[in-house]
Amino acid sequence: MKNIKNKFGRKTAFSIILFSSILFHCTAQNQVIQLWNKIPDEIKAGDYKEKEVTNDGKVQSTSLVTIPTLTAFFPSITKPNQTAVIILPGGGYQHLAIDKEGTKVAQWFNTLGIPAFVLKYRLPSDLIMKNKNIGPLQDAQEAIRYVRQNAAKWNIDPNKIGILGFSAGGHLASTASTHYDDKVYESAYKVSARPDFSLLIYPVISMENQITHKGSQINLLGNNPSQNLIDSFSNEKMVTAQTPPAFLIHATDDTVVIPENSINYYLALKKNGVAAELHLYEKGGHGFGLGVNHTSKNWTRDCEEWLKANGY
Repeated sequence: MKNIKNKFGRKTAFSIILFSSILFHCTAQNQVIQLWNKIPDEIKAGDYKEKEVTNDGKVQSTSLVTIPTLTAFFPSITKPNQTAVIILPGGGYQHLAIDKEGTKVAQWFNTLGIPAFVLKYRLPSDLIMKNKNIGPLQDAQEAIRYVRQNAAKWNIDPNKIGILGFSAGGHLASTASTHYDDKVYESAYKVSARPDFSLLIYPVISMENQITHKGSQINLLGNNPSQNLIDSFSNEKMVTAQTPPAFLIHATDDTVVIPENSINYYLALKKNGVAAELHLYEKGGHGFGLGVNHTSKNWTRDCEEWLKANGY
């Protein structure tokens, strides 16, 4: 009986250790990090509550975000001095397509051996922020600083931290790439908020009426923005020689966010001597995420090649 008990005890202990190991592994793969100790310029609004849309138990979309978070996804095998990518889902600055343009994309980066961080950023709202024009940028800057500040513990090269944005998330990514020196809050970190490269996927770039996505413009800048405000957030006008290199993709038949957004940003980068690559696919429409059909479904392959060619 004693041997049976000992054997049972060893099996139980082994099972507990194994379960703990699996649990730790899962947790390490999917860490949710609260971005702020104190959210800058926050307005408390008790009836402003985050809303999630789920399907089969998975969050597909979220809106009315009040607590920004970074969800970290790490590949099963980590290596020193590796690249990392911060992902900004799109949704017209009205909601976040957190699964299609967040979680699934992070998991794809993990297959390349690249850690990825999905940013659930605050959407512009006068109800919860003193200046809704800069609320999302505050979150994007702090996310870059947070990852750079903690790069060593994650084996990340602090000089290989990129940002990826879809649609309106692409506008925020290009804003982070051109407004990284804007002091829009007091950060506890002394590291730079400049991304080392940007991946812009059917992005909104401009706030100019002729080519912008009107919903994104209204949500970010309001109904009657001044020309100065429009110019400031038309990121094709804010490119300098210090703007990070960019990989851009767009579908020619995108009627929601027209391809002139990517084209004009690419031309501005070229004019300023910044490395850039632009892929204009014949078909794909808007919002195709990792790719659905037509030629645009191969954008991830093109992106992987660009990352390799540039040492990321």
